[in-house]
Amino acid sequence: NAIGLQNVGLKKFLKEKLPYLRNFDTKVIVNILGKSVQEYVRLARALDETGVDGIELNVSCPNVKKGGMAFGTDQRSLAKLVGAVKQASGATVVITKLSPNVSSIPVFARAAEDAGSNAISLINTIPALSIDIETRKSKLANVTGGLSGPAIKPIALRMVWEASQAVSIPVIGIGGILNASDAIEFLLAGASAVQVGTGNFLNPRATSEIIEGLAAYLQRKNIHTVRDIIGGIRAA
Repeated sequence: NAIGLQNVGLKKFLKEKLPYLRNFDTKVIVNILGKSVQEYVRLARALDETGVDGIELNVSCPNVKKGGMAFGTDQRSLAKLVGAVKQASGATVVITKLSPNVSSIPVFARAAEDAGSNAISLINTIPALSIDIETRKSKLANVTGGLSGPAIKPIALRMVWEASQAVSIPVIGIGGILNASDAIEFLLAGASAVQVGTGNFLNPRATSEIIEGLAAYLQRKNIHTVRDIIGGIRAA
């Protein structure tokens, strides 16, 4: 996709979206991005005052003060950002969404943990390109875009497994989760929870079906709790 990170902006979100979400008996975790540490901090403070349950940092956004390099691909920039947001967010849980475009996921996972992140989530989309051979033009308006969905699941699983071995904070798995089997794979790889993105576009009931399927799996395997399968991958 090449839709970017479309949203209504902070003021409208606080006025319209957040009150609506409060009608549901569920946790509210808000994903934020900024072009500078100061912008992230401003967003985090505003959200902390509302009492949201968590803030997820999209660190794949370019750092304008670092020549456009994404926060998530520079270890020092990542640590500085996470530390500043954690200090500004008070008791609000901070989750760092890691970029897959790094040489070592464990190194960046530890950097986020050491800077104060309460959890990490991964992976974000992978830069990709698709070309129309008739027009010889990119199929995406921005030429390149972010690859997500089932195509990135094996990569995401490997990175979740590596990250979970490197940190003691919870790991949230992301990437191509369409059904309960996909979710269970991520849990076995070391994730404590999962996120569903593409799956919700394809099937509005995806999340409900995943929860139902996970419960059925635990019952069939005579496993008492999800915690018992986290990181339960066995050697081949």
